[in-house]
Amino acid sequence: MRLKDIEVFVQSAAAGSFSAAARQLDMTPALASTSIQRLEDELNVRLFVRSTRSLRLSDDGERFLPHARAALGALGDGQKALAKGRQEITGTLRLSAPSDLGRNVLLPWLDAFQVMHPKISFQLRISDRAADLFREPLDAGIRYGVLSDSALVAQPLAENNRRALCAAPEYLQNHGVPQAPEDLQGHNCLLYVWGDQVLDRWSFHLPRGIRTIAVSGDRISDDADVVRRWAIAGHGLVYKSRLDVSLDVKEGRLVQIFPQSYGELVPLNLVIAHRASLTPALQLLRDYLKVRCAELEPSTD
Repeated sequence: MRLKDIEVFVQSAAAGSFSAAARQLDMTPALASTSIQRLEDELNVRLFVRSTRSLRLSDDGERFLPHARAALGALGDGQKALAKGRQEITGTLRLSAPSDLGRNVLLPWLDAFQVMHPKISFQLRISDRAADLFREPLDAGIRYGVLSDSALVAQPLAENNRRALCAAPEYLQNHGVPQAPEDLQGHNCLLYVWGDQVLDRWSFHLPRGIRTIAVSGDRISDDADVVRRWAIAGHGLVYKSRLDVSLDVKEGRLVQIFPQSYGELVPLNLVIAHRASLTPALQLLRDYLKVRCAELEPSTD
């Protein structure tokens, strides 16, 4: 049984004539008629009731039609699957990511992404210093904040991400819960360094406007993951991206103190040197990370 004959049969049933089906299939009416005759001989039935003025399906033709359509559909699905296999994304993605997000959030996400796309491999650089995407052998960087270099191209991952003021339950039990940003000056604030700058001025978006507080503490690190670990251990307050501490808050290791809407905006982006650098593999990763980041975003209160 020839698949082409089945295709002619399905098209003839839809068109209501051999000649119309032949035009749609770019063949002569005589070849279409021959295909139907050959198929009928193979099945040992009459598929059409023919007259000089009309063509309609026989009872056997009606019974056979859905199976013929299913056969053609299965063939089409098989062809699409083969095409998809040929187009499967492959290659190595060279990425940089901040320490806390990279170690504690991004790593399991990349593991899951590789299960979905096993022909993609990663080279991951974990650092709280911004990599130079023009000079270093990297395809993209995952970064917080607004880009300072206008030549770079940002692909948003979590545009509405904010910082969250947090502390361990033990610390709050021993030192009290701050009720307003001004109260932070009486608390031990755990600080981290970005570039050469100690981030010791914390800004909050209050209903009455932005309030910036100078804070201090007895621990400073250039590794944001270390600062988060100090907070979990009960050494003080931390003011970090909500994405970094989301699981800690969910599992009770940290308590978020102010409403999420008070936090300073720190959008997360996939950053590339040129728009042409956004390869199909990077597009897949960007879309995947956007979904995973959205799963961690809390409702704004």
